[in-house]
Amino acid sequence: MTPQPFRLPDGGRISRGAPLAFRFDGVAYQGYRGDTLASALLAAGVHQTSTSVRLGRPRGIFTAGVEEPNAIVQIEAPFPEPMLPATTVELYDGLVAGGLPGQGRLATEPDPARYDARYAHCDVLVVGAGPAGLAAAAAAARTGARVILADDQPEPGGSLLGTAEIPDWAAETGSELDAASEARVLRRTMVFGYYDDNYLLAAERRTNHLGSQAPSRLSRERIWHIRARQVVLATGAHERSVAFAGNDRPGVMLAAAARTYVNRYAVAPGRRAVVFTTGDSAYCAALDLAAAGVDVAAVVDARPEPGGAAERAARAGIEVLAGHAVTGTSGEPRVASVAVRALCAAELTGPAREFAADLLLVSGGWNPVAHLFSQAGGQLRYDAGLGAFVPDGCRQAVRVAGAARGVFDLPGCLADGAEAGRRAAEDAGFTAARPLPPTSAAGSAERSAPSAHLWVVPGPDGFGTHFVDLQRDVTVADLARATGAGLRSVEHLKRYTTAGTAHDQGKTSGVLTSGVIAQLLGVEVAELGTTTFRPPYTPVSFAALAGRNRGVLHDPVRVTALHDWHLAHGARFENVGQWHRPWYYPRDGEDMAAAVARECRAAREGVAFMDASTLGKIDVQGPDAGDFLDRLYTNMISTLRVGMIRYGVMCRADGMVFDDGTVIRLAEDRFLLTTTTGNAAAVLDWMEEWLQTEWPDLRAHCTSVTEQWATVALVGPRSREVLAGLAPQLAVDACSFPFMAWRETAVAGIPARVCRISFSGELAYEINVLPWYATALWEALYEAGRPLGITPYGTETMHVLRAEKGYPIVGQDTDGTVTPQDLGMGWVVSKKKRDFIGKRSHLRADTGRADRKQLVALLPQDDVLLPEGAQLVAGDRLADPPVPMLGHITSSYRSVALGRTFALALVRSGRERVGERLYVPVGEELIPVTVTGPVLYDPEGARRDG
Repeated sequence: MTPQPFRLPDGGRISRGAPLAFRFDGVAYQGYRGDTLASALLAAGVHQTSTSVRLGRPRGIFTAGVEEPNAIVQIEAPFPEPMLPATTVELYDGLVAGGLPGQGRLATEPDPARYDARYAHCDVLVVGAGPAGLAAAAAAARTGARVILADDQPEPGGSLLGTAEIPDWAAETGSELDAASEARVLRRTMVFGYYDDNYLLAAERRTNHLGSQAPSRLSRERIWHIRARQVVLATGAHERSVAFAGNDRPGVMLAAAARTYVNRYAVAPGRRAVVFTTGDSAYCAALDLAAAGVDVAAVVDARPEPGGAAERAARAGIEVLAGHAVTGTSGEPRVASVAVRALCAAELTGPAREFAADLLLVSGGWNPVAHLFSQAGGQLRYDAGLGAFVPDGCRQAVRVAGAARGVFDLPGCLADGAEAGRRAAEDAGFTAARPLPPTSAAGSAERSAPSAHLWVVPGPDGFGTHFVDLQRDVTVADLARATGAGLRSVEHLKRYTTAGTAHDQGKTSGVLTSGVIAQLLGVEVAELGTTTFRPPYTPVSFAALAGRNRGVLHDPVRVTALHDWHLAHGARFENVGQWHRPWYYPRDGEDMAAAVARECRAAREGVAFMDASTLGKIDVQGPDAGDFLDRLYTNMISTLRVGMIRYGVMCRADGMVFDDGTVIRLAEDRFLLTTTTGNAAAVLDWMEEWLQTEWPDLRAHCTSVTEQWATVALVGPRSREVLAGLAPQLAVDACSFPFMAWRETAVAGIPARVCRISFSGELAYEINVLPWYATALWEALYEAGRPLGITPYGTETMHVLRAEKGYPIVGQDTDGTVTPQDLGMGWVVSKKKRDFIGKRSHLRADTGRADRKQLVALLPQDDVLLPEGAQLVAGDRLADPPVPMLGHITSSYRSVALGRTFALALVRSGRERVGERLYVPVGEELIPVTVTGPVLYDPEGARRDG
């Protein structure tokens, strides 16, 4: 086992009696319970964890929290997880991981762990369990309000966990909240999204830190859906770096992170350190490291007059170089020395000094963590005194407390947090709470100096190694090139350079990038602004977002009442929407082509039947039902007589085809309409949207009855014989039972609604019964039709039959840019109706162009089966790119009835091209095709009535 040479002999919040074995990049190491992977690696002397994604430069651990840009790892065991910051991975026994250059890989096997979700409501949600968050949660809880406190750490304390001594009140307050009946403390829980109406999402880590010891009953992660009446954001602040030469070498670390490793994890990040700062906070790190035995060579302070913090460091024997800056580092791969020069008015002066050091701590200021506030719709303003963006106004019921709003001293955080919690509780309807107990952390009377706002240290050799975004390898030189190209918006520069687009979303680089750009452009940072913060605040696994909605729970398989019969008779299935539909029924020795050919022949020459139960069915009732449907469909529906059926098309507001189907008039105030299988839910949603938001005065109601009716399509020239034998009370002759009529009768003794509808062009009926009678009906049809060779057929045969007749399928022969006129169905668009959805769009010049793509049929030369989606071109030789495309193939089949292959296609000016030869590129060939009208079989429609 590799030793831990950088582990301090005592201190820290780790359990030394609980050693943990792990492997990193194939090497065995040991840490302790309470370590993170990052702290355990530092204890073992591992500083380089990966190489950078673009330049391949060595990179080491830079922070101690979620803002880590460098140390991104791949977990291999107990289950693969990519792209995790080593600083947030709690160490567990048996952990196997490796460093990543910015890219991970997914597991090849399904994760056996559970992921789930919880829903919670509260009066006050406090995000962050640091000093301000604890104070806010306690103040709110003492009023009796329902409080949720969410924090990503395993114990409360926030930034206090990285200090040498944690005040007693922190543990006491945590215990008080744990004991409060109306308070819930969510540990290891990262709030990552803030949405409208105070709806927040949080990811709770449940078992990752337990490794193989995780109880199987627990889920790996849980997503919390929280609705809060009031929110308090106590999310703290992120320390930022400064851009100087070589600021990306392993061994360069943020000052507060080094302090955390010493105090929380009992790890010395190095033997000899230089501290480079622009403010007071880094002096605490310098003093804590020195107290832990680290040789602090110097504190390099960019301010000419550092103040009382510098005096404390000097008294501790640490050299303070006021008015100086770090100009570069050297060493391979880790820092070995640090170069320092005097800095005056942003210019380097005097000779350089070289310090031997294996650790360089940097503190360029603090950025309040305003991500959730911004997601909530909050506005940020630049605080010139802090050199950072702080929360301003917000439209939602949210308060920001402590360092998240720029209050950085402990007494201020406590008072600020308690006040925020008290006010949030009052706004939620609860009385004011008593104040928090007094704390001994009353602050220091020493003189402090304002922070300097230093973005870039000048470099004599350019800015090629002055890194701004470590994870994306973006340098000051990259930003200079972008501004030199004329870019001025920080959003444009972000996308041009990719700064702030990596998995850390610019937590350490965002404001630094704005500061550098402002300096390059010669404008104020406040004028330039910052980029937009969007959810998630930290990356969230897709598995966690999916929860238990995986497999059939994610996309349930819907089956018809006849599914068992189809299975028993060897059907092959295809997914249509969520439905499992019979695709074809192969017999012994048949492939799909042979089975479909047989089924098509039966439908065209004898009798066949199909399970059509999956068609969407919507019952529309009410005195204004006819008027409502007139507004939805392009043709008149209100004039339909009871007992009759009408085909109809719906368009979107842009005039493009949305769905089609039939409308049956059951009574004066009741209609039953059918939709395509995959669009049933969308059509119902569309209807409800118009009823509820645009026409609430209409007295009409819509109900989905898709699963309340089983439908069997009985098709073919001999279908009338089969129906007549099973429905003796029904007059089935063409005169008594005309096309597009429906009748109620008994079929095989089963109450049924029979419709004369054909999607094949043949004599056909659709028999509708209650689903629990479906199997009895189907088997009765099968027995009655057996002497006539009745054949079950599936969706592939249905497609061939309808395509031979030129009947389009919405979603296959349309693509959201097709009007009814483009399909050759101008006849279904009423010229009498005053209005319908999409009518005005049909009057636009664009929808009336002669060169629009129109539906036609194609006859390929040499009986080639053309691939669907293939493009069409005009010449027999491909032009140089870009090649002009005339359209594309939407459907392609082999037809028994036609004795050849054919296709449907959307072709520019298609109807004018009938008889013209076009070409379809297939592989290296150009296949000649002849354009024809879309109706290839029985164009007169003579077979429809038998």
